[in-house]
Amino acid sequence: MSLNLRIIEASEADKILEFEQKRLQETIVNEADRTFAAWHARWRKESLEHYLKLGWSFLALDQDNQLVGYFLGQPLLFFDGQTQSLWIEHLQSSSLQARDALTDLAYRLAREKHFQRVYFPNQPHIQNSIRPMKPEDWASPTLFLKTTKV
Repeated sequence: MSLNLRIIEASEADKILEFEQKRLQETIVNEADRTFAAWHARWRKESLEHYLKLGWSFLALDQDNQLVGYFLGQPLLFFDGQTQSLWIEHLQSSSLQARDALTDLAYRLAREKHFQRVYFPNQPHIQNSIRPMKPEDWASPTLFLKTTKV
């Protein structure tokens, strides 16, 4: 199956929300629990509004033009001692092929733009995809303070 990878347009936020809601329905039976999960998800509406306008988020479409995966990303300047890095906030896919294509795209994009690093969420499905690229743990000696109760 060939995939079409391209930048997500801001007008496609509803497509992402629908994709994620469908995935939530598959994993969380209770509707109230799904609602609470969506409120704290990295793909919530406010997050999409931020990431999609930046132009560093990509989607994967199958040959039938159906969404099979995407990632939300943004460049970080002067972060963790690096001049330029690509931050992948969230990566979701419905197939291994889409997952691998998206992680490869993020890596190639960062190399093409001469970024020093790509930061991926530390999740098992992403670890499996980037293992051949020899990822390193990011154990930054940083502390954070919560400024809200959530």
